Amino acid sequence: MSKSKFERNKPHLNVGTIGHVDHGKTTLTAALTRVCHEVWGTGSASAFDQIDNAPEEKARGITIATSHVEYDSPNRHYAHVDCPGHADYVKNMITGAAQMDGAILVCSAADGPMPQTREHILLSRQVGVPFIVVFLNKADMVDDEELLELVEMEVRDLLSQYDFPGDDTPIITGSALMALEGKDDNEMGTTAVKKLVEALDDYIPEPERAIDQPFLMPIEDVFSISGRGTVVTGRVERGVIKTGDEVEIVGIKDTVKTTCTGVEMFRKLLDEGRAGENIGALLRGTKRDDVERGQVLAVPGSITPHTKFECEVYVLSKEEGGRHTPFFKGYRPQFYFRTTDVTGSCELPEGVEMVMPGDNVKMS
Repeated sequence: MSKSKFERNKPHLNVGTIGHVDHGKTTLTAALTRVCHEVWGTGSASAFDQIDNAPEEKARGITIATSHVEYDSPNRHYAHVDCPGHADYVKNMITGAAQMDGAILVCSAADGPMPQTREHILLSRQVGVPFIVVFLNKADMVDDEELLELVEMEVRDLLSQYDFPGDDTPIITGSALMALEGKDDNEMGTTAVKKLVEALDDYIPEPERAIDQPFLMPIEDVFSISGRGTVVTGRVERGVIKTGDEVEIVGIKDTVKTTCTGVEMFRKLLDEGRAGENIGALLRGTKRDDVERGQVLAVPGSITPHTKFECEVYVLSKEEGGRHTPFFKGYRPQFYFRTTDVTGSCELPEGVEMVMPGDNVKMS
């Protein structure tokens, strides 16, 4: 079977399901593919067990089980990730293996928010998932209208606790299983899932594409070309650089300003280098020794280097190729940033004496 061409005629967004175990994330994922296929005739329907048998993937050396499906609304193309186990979510979100433009929080109307509901909202906040839309699932099992309202209030409170706009978040009530089976009693099946897709369309804005963001390029190599000056090479991470642009060299040493006097790719001169391209940039008046691999070239004022930061860390277990012993405060690991590595030291939070492989921990 030949690969079908990826149609670029619609904006593309990355989303995923989050929420407590057995609240219906995978059923909803399958229902989304089915409803989009049935209602708008887009994409193809994925069955529950296709998604549930999530293949294990290696992302940055960690094995994470994730399922990827896609579906289309009339306006957008969605790539959707669903993870079978809680540990997979933690790894997925902390490593950024599946970066989400928005998340669908699935919460059972029968049970209300549970520990992982809270944990996944917290994780979303920590890793910078910008928007959450809520699906109150299994609503066909709740006869009491007041109970549904109570659960909705609890979810809104929980979102607000973690600085999401709880009061303005779209909450759709329905039954993913009904939608998956093609039923629609009291508009809880197909209609509810269709409403959910419309909420994704309306509530999650289109992400700014890399090319529209401020220019940034990690420096991989530095050459001096006699008679012309110093050239730095690398892959443009975001934005556009044009001949004559003023740029800053940031990181490792003090920040310095310079001007790009030429852009080349495959030894040909270009007017500009764009996000995703491997280029060389000629820098005016910069000496070979002023620049080194690991620094970044960026629009002046667009980034600030830091030597101390707080982070949320998942420590690889022995099976994942990580450590087999715990580490303690004062641990000095190597940090790999873009094109460089440096040694740093870790301060553990108060009351935490040691960190075991397989833990997730906040540290600075």
